[in-house]
Formats: sequence, C-alpha cells, structure tokens
Amino acid sequence: MPLSARALGIAPSPTLAIDARAKEMTEQGADVINFGVGEPDFDTPAHIREAACRAIEQGQTRYTPVGGTAALKRAIVGKLERENGLEYDPAEIVVSVGAKHSLYNAIQVLCQEGDEVILPVPYWVSYLEQVKLAGATPRLVPTRMEDGFKLTPAALREALGPQTRILILNSPSNPTGAVYGRDELAALAEIVLQAPNLHVIADEIYEKLIFDGLEHVSLASLAPEIKARTVVINGVSKAYAMTGWRIGYAAAPRDVAKAMTALQSHSTSNPASMAQAAAAAALEGPQEPVREMVEEFARRREYILDRLAGIPGVSCPRPGGAFYAFPSVRGLLGRSFRGRTLNNATDLAAVLLEAAGVAVVPGVAFGDDTFIRLSYATSMERIREGMDRLAAVAGEITGLALRSGR
Repeated sequence: MPLSARALGIAPSPTLAIDARAKEMTEQGADVINFGVGEPDFDTPAHIREAACRAIEQGQTRYTPVGGTAALKRAIVGKLERENGLEYDPAEIVVSVGAKHSLYNAIQVLCQEGDEVILPVPYWVSYLEQVKLAGATPRLVPTRMEDGFKLTPAALREALGPQTRILILNSPSNPTGAVYGRDELAALAEIVLQAPNLHVIADEIYEKLIFDGLEHVSLASLAPEIKARTVVINGVSKAYAMTGWRIGYAAAPRDVAKAMTALQSHSTSNPASMAQAAAAAALEGPQEPVREMVEEFARRREYILDRLAGIPGVSCPRPGGAFYAFPSVRGLLGRSFRGRTLNNATDLAAVLLEAAGVAVVPGVAFGDDTFIRLSYATSMERIREGMDRLAAVAGEITGLALRSGR
C-alpha cells in the first residue's frame, strides 16, 4: 500500500529506537545499562496515584472537555501564577496527551507551508520532525559548547528572515541541560519583539529539575508584550515521574488556545480523565517528592560528570538542569575499535551497545554527531557499572587504562 509523502518524510525517534533495542537485548538475556531513556526511574508519588484511584471509584471515567477538566485547568492556572508569576484564564489553557502533543498542536496551528522555525542546535529530536509535519522549514542555528549551548541574541538576529514564524526555546534543555538566565532571556525577548511576525514556543517541561542554585525563569513572565507572543509548554511527566500518565499542557493567547483545542478535538479528544485528576493532585499537592528526586539527580550528576572528566577524548560541560549529560566524544572519533573505524558518535554508540551493553543516544538525534547523550535517570549502582564499561571501551580506543569508579 503506498504511503503519503508526509509519512515517508518522518524519521523515527532515535531515542525511542535505542530504548527499544536496549529492552530487546535485555529480554534476550543481555545485561544492558540504559542511559538512553528520558524518564525518571522513580515511582509516581503515592498521593498522586491515590487521586487517580479515587477518580475511578467516583466514576470519573467518561469524556471530559477536549481541552481539559475545569479542576485541572484551575490547578494549572494556580501553578503558573504561584510558581512562574504568570496570569492566565482557564480559556487560555489546553491540556493534551503529554507535552509532546502540546508541542505538536502549537506548531500545527502557528505554522503554514513555507514558514521557517528557528531551532537552536542541539535540539530535542521531535522538534525537527514536528516542524516538518507542519509543512514548515527548520532553520537550524548552531550554538557553542563554550557558550553553554545557549542561543545568543546575535545568532537569533542573524537567523531571522521574512518567513520566520517561530522560535522554539527549551530551558532547561534536552539534551544539554542548559538553563537560560533572566538577563539572557530578556536579551532574546528584545530581538523577538523587534520581529513583528515572530512567536516563541517555550518548552519548560524540565523546569523543576534544576541545580546549582539556578533559577527557572519563564520567558512569558518578563513582560506582557512577550507573553502575548509566547506559548508556554509544560506537563507533569518529568517533575512528578508521570511519563506514562500522558498529561501535558499549553498556556497561550486565547485565539491560539482555541485553535489548539479545535485541532485536538479531531485527533485525540480529551486526555484520560483519571490521569487529569492525578495531574491536578500533582500540581496542588505536596512537593517534597519532587525535591527529593532533584536531590538524587544532583548526586548522580556529580558522579557522572566526575567520571566523564577522567576519560581522555571526552569533555562535558556542566548541565544546569534536566537529567542528561551531553559530552563531546570528538577525541574518540577517527580512531578504531576492534577493526571498526569510529567516524561519528553514531558509530561509537553502536560499539558501546553491542560490545559493552551500554545504551547511549548519539548526537545525530540532536543535530551534532560528535556528542552523545547520557540520561542519569537510573540508579547509582547502574550508573557506576555503566561508566566503568564506557571507560573500558574508551581506554581500548585510546590505548589508555582508565580508572574504575568502584
């Protein structure tokens, strides 16, 4: 059966493909340490699970309004005001089946054929494909490791063209962990406001996973003018270990929110009713489980950064947020491993998986195939073993014996 050009143009998610391959190998009996998956390894907090059970027992198992229940919208409005200094009306909130769905809806209603969307590189893999699905053209703007992988005002200004419609900004960032400060966001907002047709999709899904005393600042909170140009994307998956519950949300100008709701009415309709009840409990309930999770992520981050610093050919900037390390492996490339030349990070990732049982995501998924992404959303025991294996492979590549972390 012939497929549409749209379907043929979609590249599968490399992160999900690697996770699937790692799980397949595990099912076949291999001991695979999976640094590829982007989900917390913690259980959803008990009070959130209990809220979902209560909703089921109370018969909350039917359709809800397409854009979310009134209770969850109230919880989101309260959260945005309390934590982000943002005032929204419930009519400006759209609840979707995960933040990825929220992003898809926003890109679909804001982009037309021929529009350009600015993506700072490295970018999260699905941004690129979602832009292409909307018929728009990705405008890839490289960032530098020396600048913390952050888009500069000069680079943004240079990237602007007559067809530029959207800037997608992710802070804290997947895959780099970069966190934009208030002054950095203000400088970018100034450029955005000088371009009459430019809007921002601000992906803030990792906002609570932040370290080193850094502050998360929502771009839309800087001024009413930039708020009117911004769609804020967030959800409960990362902060509350609720990846499987599939609840994301967008806060947007009323006309944009209305269009996103209309689009969603013809695709998924509403998110699951009991998952919405759980999400409301997450936003309004105790936040101590989040703080405990962040403390553990911080401990793991320190360990993995220390280990990476001891591997020749590898260098890793200090991530300020999320739960990823994004080291450059340029010093390992151009060498060989057991007769195989390592031309790029994709080759290295294949060697690590097949020879050492270590799953990492090559940087090609994020726009630069000289990096790998390692998620430290796994236990410290597995991180230690995984870093020992990675160090052993790097030692064989470079001909150097590297220290164990035990």
